[in-house]
Amino acid sequence: MIFNSLTFIIFLAIVVALYWNLPQKVRLWMIALGSLVFYGFWKQQYTLLLIFAAVMDYYIANAIHHTQNPKKRKQILVISLVLNLGLLVYFKYLIFFTENLQDLLSAFGSGIALPHLNIILPIGISFYTFETISYTVDVYRKHIKPEKNFISYLSFLVYFPHLIAGPVLRAADILPQFANRVKFNWGYINEGFVRIVTGLFLKVVLADNIAPLVDAGFDMPSASLSAIDVWTLAYLFGFQIYFDFCAYSAIAIGAAQMMGIHFFENFNYPYLAVSPKAFWKRWHISLSNWIKDYLYLPLTGTKVVYDQQQAISEIRNTKNAKGYFALFLTWAIMGFWHGANWTFVIWGLYHAFLVMMHRVITKFTGSFNKTFLNISGWCISLPFLMLGWIPFRVTGMAMLKDYSLKLIQPAHYTWLGMKENTYLITFVLLLFVLLAYLWNRYISPALANTWSGQLVKTLSISVIVALVIVFLRPISQFIYFQF
Repeated sequence: MIFNSLTFIIFLAIVVALYWNLPQKVRLWMIALGSLVFYGFWKQQYTLLLIFAAVMDYYIANAIHHTQNPKKRKQILVISLVLNLGLLVYFKYLIFFTENLQDLLSAFGSGIALPHLNIILPIGISFYTFETISYTVDVYRKHIKPEKNFISYLSFLVYFPHLIAGPVLRAADILPQFANRVKFNWGYINEGFVRIVTGLFLKVVLADNIAPLVDAGFDMPSASLSAIDVWTLAYLFGFQIYFDFCAYSAIAIGAAQMMGIHFFENFNYPYLAVSPKAFWKRWHISLSNWIKDYLYLPLTGTKVVYDQQQAISEIRNTKNAKGYFALFLTWAIMGFWHGANWTFVIWGLYHAFLVMMHRVITKFTGSFNKTFLNISGWCISLPFLMLGWIPFRVTGMAMLKDYSLKLIQPAHYTWLGMKENTYLITFVLLLFVLLAYLWNRYISPALANTWSGQLVKTLSISVIVALVIVFLRPISQFIYFQF
């Protein structure tokens, strides 16, 4: 079941209506069963895998909580990590490892032929695996107590708005909301509706209309592309994946909001970031925070403590050899998490390099004017951040090599290989992002409590709904479904 489908709209309307008309205890059962139905629209048999993951970590978390011996607590946690990551490795990476091992055997002249595997990747497994891990780790760290009610925990894990592609939620943020007796308020419906139609606009009007340009560009032979074309494709795909993923997050947030459940924002105008580090505080925020708290900080040797359900990093010196090792290892894992291909590892290491270079440069810029640093930081960071989408989008290492060689050869900057309107569209998209930020940051708040502001908002929503209806086409998948 896809967010940009009539089936989902009908499903959401039924779920929301039932949610507000059922008693509190029954609501959780409805959320759990409804979410499993939602997931079962893809492949019914994989709902069993989802239930298995929930049952497994429910009991493991309780076992950790009731075990006093620190050594045994750690052993139980390790069991949880091995089982969860084992499932992820099997479904997502076993084919990759088998193919690379086969290539290695062939390179050494071995006649061994490994079996051809046909494993279907369960949709959303990368996301719900991270959520089950964070739950058991938080119980182990004594940040939270294990949930006593299994249906409540199951509802958290399978809650349909975030199940397929995030945001990556934490039990400490969602379980208390499930326990609250939230009363019906039309404000929840109205706010949720606005977020949903905004998300649909980003998907069907923007992302889906950029996609043909991106696909056509990357389908062109490398020899027919100039270096400027490669840069343009990097920007175009950067805008496509931003609008596409931001759309999914907006619809997820809106759907939950209709039921009085609050998700944290997942995007905050990332392309206006003034540094690579700032970018990852604005892009896929839930995943970035997860990686920091559960991977990067432990690798640096930092003890993670909590205050009011927020992780506080008592960071030791992360600019030494150990800190940089943790940085690059974290990003390599981050890249590999996105996809079983060496190009994703390159993408991760590229961003690690950008963050490292920013750390080095900031040592020499402390005396500069802050406004100057922000403007220059944005002008320098944006092109390199956009360029990072090339290894994310290419289909293999050979393609990545061809594109990379073009970028470092001056002769390839003297001609253009794509249609002229492609470059204009890219510029307009950048301008659109800048204007959208200025509107939401300065103009919209100033008009918020005025009749003219309400009129503009109503007209804007009406236009957005009309555009969504006009541009709605046969269902197109969200990009992050492949992860």
